[in-house]
Amino acid sequence: MADADDLAKKSIDQAAQHMLHITEQKGVETIWDRYEAQTPVCKFGKMGICCRICDIGPCRVSPFEKGAKKGACGADAAVIASRHLARQVAAGSSAHSDHGRDICHALLLTAQGKAEGYEIKDTQKLRRIAEEWNIDVDGRSDTEIAVDVARAAMNMWNQDSQPLYMYTRTPEATRQRWEQLGIVPRGIDREIVQTLHSTHEGVDSDYRNILLTAFRTSLADGWVGSMIGTDLSDVLFGSPKPIRSKANMGVMKDDHVNVLVHGHEPTLSEMVVAASRDPEIVALAEKRGAKGIIVGGICCTANEILMRQGAPVVGNFMHQELAVATGACDLMLVDVQCMMPSLSDVIEHFHTKLVTTSAKAKMRGATHIQFSEERGYSIAKEILTLAIENYANRGETDIPQVTEDLVAGFTAENISQNLGGTYRPSYRPLNNGIIEGRLRGIAAVIGCNTPQKTQDKSHWEMVTEFLKNDVLVVQTGCSAHASAKRGLLRPEAAAKYAGQGIQEICRAVGIPPILHLGSCVDNSRILVALCEMVNEGGIGKELCELPIAGAAPEAMCEKAIAIGFYCVASGAYVNYAPAMRVSGSPDVVKFLTEDVVELTGGQFDFEEDPVQAARNMIDHIDRKRKALGLGPTKYPVPYEGQQDVSARSSGSSRAYEPAAVGTGTKQVCPGSPGATPAIEE
Repeated sequence: MADADDLAKKSIDQAAQHMLHITEQKGVETIWDRYEAQTPVCKFGKMGICCRICDIGPCRVSPFEKGAKKGACGADAAVIASRHLARQVAAGSSAHSDHGRDICHALLLTAQGKAEGYEIKDTQKLRRIAEEWNIDVDGRSDTEIAVDVARAAMNMWNQDSQPLYMYTRTPEATRQRWEQLGIVPRGIDREIVQTLHSTHEGVDSDYRNILLTAFRTSLADGWVGSMIGTDLSDVLFGSPKPIRSKANMGVMKDDHVNVLVHGHEPTLSEMVVAASRDPEIVALAEKRGAKGIIVGGICCTANEILMRQGAPVVGNFMHQELAVATGACDLMLVDVQCMMPSLSDVIEHFHTKLVTTSAKAKMRGATHIQFSEERGYSIAKEILTLAIENYANRGETDIPQVTEDLVAGFTAENISQNLGGTYRPSYRPLNNGIIEGRLRGIAAVIGCNTPQKTQDKSHWEMVTEFLKNDVLVVQTGCSAHASAKRGLLRPEAAAKYAGQGIQEICRAVGIPPILHLGSCVDNSRILVALCEMVNEGGIGKELCELPIAGAAPEAMCEKAIAIGFYCVASGAYVNYAPAMRVSGSPDVVKFLTEDVVELTGGQFDFEEDPVQAARNMIDHIDRKRKALGLGPTKYPVPYEGQQDVSARSSGSSRAYEPAAVGTGTKQVCPGSPGATPAIEE
């Protein structure tokens, strides 16, 4: 039996440790067990120098003195590693962008009156987007405008010209970089197809060109596909507002029907939450002996219904098996992305119904109920009825009594409202905080979990290192869950974990020291927020000049690679760990970590230790502050890094000077005028 030390090596989450003990007792295999059975992993595969592009091989080249230096076709380590990496970028971009395409389709059907239970909830944002895209709004109804917006958005997948609408949001200087490099994205599908074509056998063999092609494809994801998915989800389901909720497996209850939604698309999960409050469904649950219905989330579907509905978070990626193993999950509803095939095996030990809803993602042993927007609400009620009827089939349950309070629901628009107030929403307080040294800079920490690392530990160690050194943190996806489960998404956490500068800002504004910006597609919100910071002025005229950095400290999938690529292409310093599988090619490693900075202004870092990675990122932030003429942090911090702290004693800090935003007109990043939202219960 695993002892406490063994469990602590697998996860720092107490609920996960409790359930790992239970799964071992019950003989339920989990991702940790399967990962251990795979070790030691193939070193050639880990270094990215085993090629399966054609059927002549597979070929592997050796980084050592003895062994083949080229594949049968002549491809060397750089070509092999870059081709595999580019294909991962294409796959990751396809996942997030296909999500965006489905949201466009749902909006179009809603506007046409063909989607059951759906309505356009943020008409202000709809009209702002329409105006940004030069779609006429005068004298037209919301549904008429929505039809045109949805169709214009859908065209961005297929078009073969530039620029795409979303591309115009970027600062002029950043756009000029992309144009000079030839990486301005065209149609989304065009970029993905070209990447796959160029990496086919016998096509591109210039590793630098292959990687630039991958950067262009990633930009089509981050600035177009994902951004459309985020924006039109806000239009359709409502823009998030700061809201309170809870996280971890203790949100499930023995006396309630527990329905867990898992995956990434909000179209059905939103209906499930709404239908769970339907008097007819509630009455049926009570008739079957339950006191109510809890709809909780796993992975990014959790973030979608959390941000807008306040639904509780059951856990992140590596919690999905453990949540079923509580015996209290009456039904797990899955759509696409991040569902482990092992769920088919785990449900055999318990009463849980596993329901798939997408033709793209079916699973052995699951009940398939095909989702369609035309019957969205009816399908949600059908699924909830199945869960309620299954409630009576429960056996023994063991729910870890572990939860934490959280505040989520931040967006690029409402951040300005929280900072600037009701009538003057503005990024000026944020920029001033950086200029004056209360904030050293901003770090975005995103990504997943992987059994290669202790679950949540790298997220925890990295974000707390940032906070105590007065670096404000924004998070999305499973990374945000990791912080939520440790209590870091509460305003009170600033006093416990943050430096004096962040504490002052959090007290003044009433925000947590970590801002939860949503699902992994919602990394596009971070891009828009950075545009707003440039537009506000005083801290640089292009994205690569900002004192910011990003990280995926427990990365595990191709989507994370695509995100890392579009962030580096946009000018960000990005720590990615475990490292991408390119170590077998020193040329590719050098290009990604050194050479690319001269091209895009961004770069990768593959430092594995989360604290050292955070300090590398802080050093980068300090270099950007110095280049902007900014002084050190206002208050002493544990890691002084590259700061000239002698300037602190004199109180010197550069005065605010408005920065030009390129040579053209002010760039449009949608704002959200109106009242400052209160945190909703």
